[in-house]
Amino acid sequence: MLETMAPTREDLVGRAAGLVPLLRARAQWMEEHRRLPEDVIEALEDSGLLKMRVPAQYGGYESDARTLIDVHAELARGDSSATFCVSVWSLINWIAGRFPDDVQDEVFATPNVRVCGTISPSGVATRTRGGYIFNGRWRFNSGVLHSHWKFTGAMLEGPDGEPEPITALVPVADLEIVDDWHTSGLRASGSVSTVAKDLFVPAERVITTQQLFAAQCQSKINGAKPIYSVPLLVTSTAATAGQTVGAAKYAMQSFLERLPGRPITYTDYASQQDAPVTHLQIGEAALLTEEAEARAHRFAEYVDAKTANDEPWSEDERVDSRAQMGRVAQLAMKAIDLIAIASGASSIFEDVPIQRIQRDMRAISIHALTNPYTNIELYGRLICGLKPNTPYL
Repeated sequence: MLETMAPTREDLVGRAAGLVPLLRARAQWMEEHRRLPEDVIEALEDSGLLKMRVPAQYGGYESDARTLIDVHAELARGDSSATFCVSVWSLINWIAGRFPDDVQDEVFATPNVRVCGTISPSGVATRTRGGYIFNGRWRFNSGVLHSHWKFTGAMLEGPDGEPEPITALVPVADLEIVDDWHTSGLRASGSVSTVAKDLFVPAERVITTQQLFAAQCQSKINGAKPIYSVPLLVTSTAATAGQTVGAAKYAMQSFLERLPGRPITYTDYASQQDAPVTHLQIGEAALLTEEAEARAHRFAEYVDAKTANDEPWSEDERVDSRAQMGRVAQLAMKAIDLIAIASGASSIFEDVPIQRIQRDMRAISIHALTNPYTNIELYGRLICGLKPNTPYL
């Protein structure tokens, strides 16, 4: 057992802040090459941030929701693509901690292990002796180019003939990588597709998706820890929300750094800093960002309080979690859009951060589990007395 004393939240946030200059310096290279460079991966490993949601018995920190929010927000002040990968690893390393203990022994044997993947069952699986045969193609595998394992979903024919979704942990080396990530946002996340062709997966590395969403995880060791009883999509919100707040803060900082001495073209404002329209735009953006951060913190503190008391999660609370994710993203996106408009035509050049921040944030906000309109509609259904129209809670 490698269990050690976990760093404090303040320490981890400080480590994230130390990575911001490197992430900013490497941002354009990452955009061009559509992946993270090795020096960024090495810096992340050295920082210890990849251990935030690794189980303690493997040297991880089992960081709480507020720590995830604040660390990811700080990282996003450097680059959203890199932070998106880190948030995925935070979430799916935690998911790996819900698998049986002998599977975890294999997965977490790698120092600074990184597990990526999606919950979409876009492959098919058939039973075979000792396990399953997987075939399929999976898109949007953020961080897979630097991951050791991948979380993979497939449809399996059930005993009564009905298909049943299952999930598996698969070594990335067993999958074919398809370089098809040519996008307008989150370019450096390297979210390429993966393909499995007649891939054998041992039975011990496969669980049903129903088990994945159940309150009780498959690990005897981690099953005794309240952090592993938090619903998957509640944990997803904790892993994702902070980066949207950090992106809005980065947008504001980059705007203010360019502000002094800039005129408003075709007006008599020799300095944009003196224009009331600037004050209105930036004041509104600042308030939106503050509201997003306050909402994210309130949600994280709620999660941490329930976790500390090992309280079960109701369906209403699960719906509320998705609503909080949508609202935080919506507020951050509005703030970034305002700042982008205020930044003027010169901001469309590649060396000006706001255009990249805006594109990255747009990509984050239309993710199926983040999309404000989908999540707020779900919340509205609850208020109107209707049941959720999704099992993803």
